[in-house]
Amino acid sequence: MIRKVKSQIRIVGFDDGTFSFKSKLNRGRTILVGVIMKGSQDVMGIVTRWIEVDGKDATEKMIEAIVNSRFKDLRIIMLKGVTYAGFNVVDVVRLNKETGLPVIVVIRKKPDLQAMEKALKKHFTDAEERISLLHKAGKIKELIPGKLYYQAIGVSHEQAEEIIRLTQKNSLIPEPLRLAHMIASAVMSGESKKE
Repeated sequence: MIRKVKSQIRIVGFDDGTFSFKSKLNRGRTILVGVIMKGSQDVMGIVTRWIEVDGKDATEKMIEAIVNSRFKDLRIIMLKGVTYAGFNVVDVVRLNKETGLPVIVVIRKKPDLQAMEKALKKHFTDAEERISLLHKAGKIKELIPGKLYYQAIGVSHEQAEEIIRLTQKNSLIPEPLRLAHMIASAVMSGESKKE
């Protein structure tokens, strides 16, 4: 629990890179990038891991990246949605529990859970397990009508909203997530050019 939200609060924001099933070099995996920032201003560092496309290792890799990093003063984990690398679904409750850090999931477009469940049931033998992880993330709250949504685990909705607003700089998406997206996309774009 956070007592008071400070403007220089240490946050790690995770996003993944694009991926292609046609890629010979990275078939079946993409990069996961975590950008560590003080509020929306200073980048303190970056952590990276490779995760499997449609795999089940995103949660574990995030925990590993945080626990093994040199950044011991992190206060918040931010995610851009709960599905990474296709349907590699993050167990936000486990992520919160094993790192001891609150998790804020930021979403641009309200997810169609029914459509996601249908797709999972069609393509995965362990669909029920993945669907249960989607629901573990909790209630989706609207921050900016039709434009920005979030889920909060281990932190109050009021504080989650304060932290999201505090970390927005050049877009609706909080800066740690925006930078993580840019870096992950650039890495995967560079990887695909090697082929």
